[in-house]
Amino acid sequence: MVLVICDAVASREQSLTFLVGSLVPVLEGLLVVFVVSGVLMGALLPESTRIGPVSPASLAITLAWFAGIYALNRARQTPRWKIEMPGSSPGRPHRRVVHPAEKPTPLAESTARAVTVFLVGCGVTLVAGVVLEVAGNHLADRAGINGVIFGATVLSVATALPEISSGIAAVRLGDNELAIADIFGGNSFQVVLFLVADLVAGKPVLPTAGRLNSWLASLGVALTVVYAWGVIMRHEGCLIRLGRDSLIAIAVFGLGIAGLFVIPH
Repeated sequence: MVLVICDAVASREQSLTFLVGSLVPVLEGLLVVFVVSGVLMGALLPESTRIGPVSPASLAITLAWFAGIYALNRARQTPRWKIEMPGSSPGRPHRRVVHPAEKPTPLAESTARAVTVFLVGCGVTLVAGVVLEVAGNHLADRAGINGVIFGATVLSVATALPEISSGIAAVRLGDNELAIADIFGGNSFQVVLFLVADLVAGKPVLPTAGRLNSWLASLGVALTVVYAWGVIMRHEGCLIRLGRDSLIAIAVFGLGIAGLFVIPH
């Protein structure tokens, strides 16, 4: 849903997926679908199916993610196909390329300063994540809301704030392809953390996912497909500053959240 916000900021007349001008985000979307499929299959395995404290599905997801990242880098460096995207504006292929309109800041002038600020930011994010999780559980309990529903709405918005910030910054610089790649890349990496969760818990965690989380995983696949479809179809026009794929995504997300109230807990 962060892409809906990026779409609204990118242009008044042209949709974000029209401006992308590259099929690489589609490959990234396919990687998201692939690893989330592993999550859904891992949730069906009994807890007794394990390799030490780790679920074989968590290991498979991690290996698939590394293989997918390798394949994506190969596709960027040596593309096997050529496409024409009239009117597109993909922007920089990666963030290491200096943007001509981006003014250097004191932070960027010193590598040591940039590393220091980055590490401090990582530490703050780590601590804030724990606080968000604990506070979110208490808020959900006091409001009488199911934890999964609260996590899929209020908590997910809070944890998506960094992605919203970086996505808006990317589209304002004209890096439209990077904006989508940032979201798809982050989504595919998130599920690799199930391996870390297994190690911390000392047992596979995917078998405890339950119906609601499986529903959310399927919803994530559906939303990824919507934007991958948008990149391929390239519908240019906007309605209230949103492309038709973003409008479809809002409807699908709304129906998905409504389904959480219907599915037996």
